[in-house]
Amino acid sequence: MAWLAMVPQAVMAEEAMPEPQESDYHDPRDPWEPFNRAMWDFNYNVLDKYLFRPAVYLYIDYVPQGAQLGVENFLKNFDEPYSAVNNLLQGKGKWAANAAGRFVINTTLGIGGVFDVARNMGLERKQDEFGEVLGYWGVADGPYIMLPVFGPTTVRDEVGDFVDKLYFPYANFALWQTAAHWALDGLSTRAKLVDQESILDNSLDPYVFVKEGYYQYIAYNLYDGNPPIQEEDDDLLEEYLDEIE
Repeated sequence: MAWLAMVPQAVMAEEAMPEPQESDYHDPRDPWEPFNRAMWDFNYNVLDKYLFRPAVYLYIDYVPQGAQLGVENFLKNFDEPYSAVNNLLQGKGKWAANAAGRFVINTTLGIGGVFDVARNMGLERKQDEFGEVLGYWGVADGPYIMLPVFGPTTVRDEVGDFVDKLYFPYANFALWQTAAHWALDGLSTRAKLVDQESILDNSLDPYVFVKEGYYQYIAYNLYDGNPPIQEEDDDLLEEYLDEIE
């Protein structure tokens, strides 16, 4: 369920469009599209509809917002150590120190990270993944992949996720701790997208909508919130829209 959070809310807020038509459009970033579309249908029309979405509504209805924020802070605090290393590998010493400082402050004064004390002290959260490090040093995204349960990713980001889990504290997690962290993180991030569900459901092609949103998400992170204009991506989207008109 966390995978829906890969779609930026700015993208989710776009105007809904009519139902899709048949198209011969082929996205070179997505060579495994038939498999990916099947996984998308399974994730969104089966898992999300019958399992994740009901759980999220229970979470929203019965867990106070303050507690939800505490859960989010607690989970994101685990990411600070690898974020410190990843920022350092990109030559961003200031942000590396920021992440390390946030982890120490929030783990101690913030009671394990439940309270974001560091933010109140002027240390804003900026968490970089190893996939961003690879992108920073020129490694291409690789093919787009829609994984069952986990959702959209690329080959580069999958490698990055694997490396990030080798750092403390994830490296010390038992299997049940890893599963609990994943479930809570998915619940927390999915809950923030409830108000945007109708936009996705009424989009021209939800699969393409999520894919484009994911590429915007990784570009946003790679360029620290200020990505360059991606003319090639715009051309791909325009070509797709031309095909279905």
